[in-house]
Amino acid sequence: MSIIEKALAKQQQKSHDDSEKVEQQPVPQEKVAVEATNVEKKDTLALDKVSLAERGYLIDNGTRKSIKDEFRQIKRKLLNNAFGNASKTLHHSNLIMVSSAKPNEGKTFVAINLALSIALEQDKTVLLIDADVLRPSVVRELGVEDSPGLIEYLLGKSEKVSDIIYNTDIDKLKLIPAGKPHHLSNELLASEKMATLANELANRYPDRIVIFDCPPLIGVTETLVLASLMGQGVIVVEESKSSIADIQAATRHLNEDLALGLVLNKAIRSHKDLYGYYGYGYGA
Repeated sequence: MSIIEKALAKQQQKSHDDSEKVEQQPVPQEKVAVEATNVEKKDTLALDKVSLAERGYLIDNGTRKSIKDEFRQIKRKLLNNAFGNASKTLHHSNLIMVSSAKPNEGKTFVAINLALSIALEQDKTVLLIDADVLRPSVVRELGVEDSPGLIEYLLGKSEKVSDIIYNTDIDKLKLIPAGKPHHLSNELLASEKMATLANELANRYPDRIVIFDCPPLIGVTETLVLASLMGQGVIVVEESKSSIADIQAATRHLNEDLALGLVLNKAIRSHKDLYGYYGYGYGA
């Protein structure tokens, strides 16, 4: 082999060795740590627990025993329907819609408190979904930052369901925000992709309760379509405001197979009880 050939061979070997060194070079640890931190910030939402407790939400701080007992009674019926004998006769028994006849009757308050109460169970997780896409309020009530959610998934902007499910700093409570408002928000609730999502949520984690804070039933026809995907429904009724006619109009066209309950909200139970308007009743 000539001197020139030996030099070329040596140069080629050096280039090959350098290439292998570049390919095997590890990612700097500092960069990995930053990326991991960013993921953690995205996945975990810190709830404003002080504000929630002050506004009557069921934060487990040892106070407000009456409201805990009231929601314990409601959730026990829902859990029995979801996982007891009744579950055999219900389609998607672990999916629960919370709605009302008209706006401002307290459905979001009830939906959040039900989720918080179920999160106290030892062997159950709960996923709270803000499906009131025209007037979303769950994120605001919880005191967390707005994030991509249900609308983005239904529009195809978020490819995987896991992209829009957020952990919270309350153990066993997860959240899907409504997402950014869209001019087709209501139509998206009635879409085939919404039906597919409901089916996936019901079957992927069969031991998980999924609570949908839905739009009111009167005036939003898509709520009836959404209700048809659920196994259980909770209709919030404000005392001295909701008329029998409104309740009948709201529930008349609901799926007959839906396990339906009524929650009486803002019920004055005692003049001595300053928090009496947080009284509830449930009828299966």
